[in-house]
Amino acid sequence: MTEQTGLSISTILDMGRVMPVIVIDKVADAVPLADALLEGGLTTIEITLRTPAALGAIEAIAHNRPEICVGAGTVLGPDNAKAAKEAGASFAVSPGATARLIDGCAGVGLPLLPGAASLSEIMLLLEAGFTAVKFFPAMAAGGPSFVKSMASPLPQVTVCPTGGITAASAPDWLSLPNVRCLGGSWVAPQGLIAEGDFAAIKKLAAQAASL
Repeated sequence: MTEQTGLSISTILDMGRVMPVIVIDKVADAVPLADALLEGGLTTIEITLRTPAALGAIEAIAHNRPEICVGAGTVLGPDNAKAAKEAGASFAVSPGATARLIDGCAGVGLPLLPGAASLSEIMLLLEAGFTAVKFFPAMAAGGPSFVKSMASPLPQVTVCPTGGITAASAPDWLSLPNVRCLGGSWVAPQGLIAEGDFAAIKKLAAQAASL
């Protein structure tokens, strides 16, 4: 098993310090959402495959707002990877990692940010060729102190923590030497998207971009 080729996860993580993690219910909200994030200064977005609208939203953003790098989250296996790639996703994010998932993403040329919650899981991903991982669920799995403790034994690993992070706690995470980017659902909450309050999302995005 080897990490996928193409637009690298390392490059994607360097596009911004905060990657909004999105749950979207209507495809029609996708482009206005992307505009709000872009106007706020964010250039990456993870749309989780948790709703029927997710793939359509990825497709709408990929085709209409190519200046934002859109990825698919909650990718669980080869079928998800194939569907995300066909919709136009530039990368995949998973809550954990399996051989089938890794091979499925590699098979369609979709860069993967695999999830891990322990040192053993991260070491297995290192053996598979990955040097960047999603640490999930970040708060429940140990918080900033755990990730900080990883920097010495695993200095080659870049961590993207996701899960339970807030605007208030984000600076603590971003101060860690092995964290280049974090995933945050607070930037564009499902409720604000449903209400069409993209002005509020733009403001939250601008605050996140300034971290």
